[in-house]
Amino acid sequence: MNLIRIGLALALAATVVACQKPDAGNVDGKRIEAAATNGEWLSYGKDYSEQRYSPLDKINATTVKDLGLAWFADFDTDRGQEATPIMVDGVLYTTTAWSKVFAFDAKTGKQLWTWDPKVDRAKGFDACCDVVNRGVAIWKGRVYVGTLDGRLVALNAGDGTVAWSVQTTDNSKPYTITGAPRVVKDKVLIGNGGAEYGVRGYITAYDAATGKQVWRFYTVPNPTGAPDGAASDKVMAEKANATWSDGAWKESGGGGTAWDAMAYDPALDIMYFGIGNGNPWNHMKRSGGKGDNLFLSSILALKPDTGEYVWHYQTTPGESWDYTATQHIMLADLKIAGQDRKVLMQAPKNGFFYVIDRATGQLISAEPYAPITWATKVDMATGRPVEAPGARYETKPAVIEPGPLGSHNWHPMAFNPKAGLVYIPAQVAASAYGDEKVYKHRQGAMNLGLDTLIMGLPSDKAQFAAIKATTSGKLVAWDPVAQKARWTVNHPHFWNAGILSTAGGLVFQGSAGGGFTAYDAATGAKLWNYRTQNSVVAPASTYELDGEQYVALMVGYGGAGATFASALNGDPVRTPGRLMVFKLGGKAVAPDYKVPPKPKLDLAGVSSKGDATAGFALFQENCVGCHGGSAVGGYLADLRVSQMLRTEADFKSVVIDGALRSKGMVSFAKYMTPKEAEDIRAYLLTQARAIQTQAAAPTKPAA
Repeated sequence: MNLIRIGLALALAATVVACQKPDAGNVDGKRIEAAATNGEWLSYGKDYSEQRYSPLDKINATTVKDLGLAWFADFDTDRGQEATPIMVDGVLYTTTAWSKVFAFDAKTGKQLWTWDPKVDRAKGFDACCDVVNRGVAIWKGRVYVGTLDGRLVALNAGDGTVAWSVQTTDNSKPYTITGAPRVVKDKVLIGNGGAEYGVRGYITAYDAATGKQVWRFYTVPNPTGAPDGAASDKVMAEKANATWSDGAWKESGGGGTAWDAMAYDPALDIMYFGIGNGNPWNHMKRSGGKGDNLFLSSILALKPDTGEYVWHYQTTPGESWDYTATQHIMLADLKIAGQDRKVLMQAPKNGFFYVIDRATGQLISAEPYAPITWATKVDMATGRPVEAPGARYETKPAVIEPGPLGSHNWHPMAFNPKAGLVYIPAQVAASAYGDEKVYKHRQGAMNLGLDTLIMGLPSDKAQFAAIKATTSGKLVAWDPVAQKARWTVNHPHFWNAGILSTAGGLVFQGSAGGGFTAYDAATGAKLWNYRTQNSVVAPASTYELDGEQYVALMVGYGGAGATFASALNGDPVRTPGRLMVFKLGGKAVAPDYKVPPKPKLDLAGVSSKGDATAGFALFQENCVGCHGGSAVGGYLADLRVSQMLRTEADFKSVVIDGALRSKGMVSFAKYMTPKEAEDIRAYLLTQARAIQTQAAAPTKPAA
């Protein structure tokens, strides 16, 4: 059959093509456990251990040179693509931005069905880090997906029709869901995001057949002090409540959202969750600088049937830097000091690689896997980090490494049990932190408690170049037993893709530069590269059908790092997302993306009475998280070429009046006055003129 290019018309309607067999998606716990040793990819991290390692080896160091494109599908959005494609019984399931779900024939690429949750685009305002979605869970004929607006939806795997839907969050508050659910023992487990904006985190289990809530575990105390009637009540009273003092958290909810990492040990019957940052970030504002603030930045072990607390380990007590512990959690059996240990491994944002006894929560080891300055080590006697003087920026600003994007973000790691190595998509990106002298909670807006002005990228070329020179990405092959790197691949851009590891001795990673590469698992040598054109942040998966091995990858740039990577690495190229599936001997050719020309902004006669200096401060406080450092853009439009800058009225219609609410740009009237909006416009005009001046400058001839 001819290769199908699925164009922009794909998601104009939630069309269902019922061409799957009735028993599609027949997955249960035993089958997920078995996936560790076969050619299927049945769960987000392949199986419950989340190792992202496949025993398939037909694509290996010798044959990878023959890897080519088997088929592809284009999507209707240029927002970030972060999903891991799941393969069950010859069907490939994936999600795109805005929480849309697709099912394809995994061998041919034929689209079987698609489902659009029709998320109100204004909800994009509540998403700190793009309108992404990391994928689905499959269980007993159902496909489960969390939507950006906080729904958990069960779709029939055979045709994509809705079996049930439940609202897991209070939609009057800035909760979001971007992570993939997991299903354990007929319970669908899901967390949420939104900590920066002022919410209280929790994890919920729902009955997979009916959608009925089974239990809920809150990750921070109830600000009122009252019990919640939840699975967390007992441990909150015994362990957590006393670690929170009076502060802004009582108004904001405290944060602690569980927005990504989960893993499950069937033998121990323990579920592991990664818990996020506090709200506001600044511990001095959040809790008066007092207390560890449990369970922020913690790994939390719970019983999946009841939500009963088993143990916790807090990676960053009293966190004050956005050092989440929501990064990828994986389980493995390692021989350490001559003993067989059942361990949990994590490389959270704070820069330490943790090896923990997953039965007891006992810390086994912790060493830095990337450059850090906020702490010197982890004290093995207490399990607590030894912080560097001034790291909490109590009295004066400090440049801290890593910054809020972390030494490792959401991008999944992978483990190769043969090589004994964990492959970490690490990054080097410092940031300035400073105390916000006067803090006032703004519901629904970013609440950091920081002086956002000092976090801005400098306009001085020398200073900017110095920052850029210290920012990079790394693929680190980490020995978790010896706690040291065996090899490292350096990337020029810091925001790159997640990892896939295979028994073929290969490590796959996509890059911000628009490539997909296979490395030698033992040495890091580059063995194969494919030009994806568009940048990649998602991890690949691999599966086998009819004796052939396939590698599936979602292509499309986005996420929090994209907002700053664009400013550091050049103007962003925004093109539609694409699913690319490879096999040995693949001959398909994906057409080049048609990159739209950069809009031209005529600034003749355009002026502003606003204060550009004040506008920069306001931009840093209100806009930078979505529109990027220096207003370059990232996963959103480049404001330096926006036509709305031409007149004060046009700018006000968008920023104050909400003219583009349907596209996700809501009104900021409750956060700023029309005068302040005009100050921001004045700042943006200086940025717009700067790039026009730069473009008009004569090129110096080569010597």
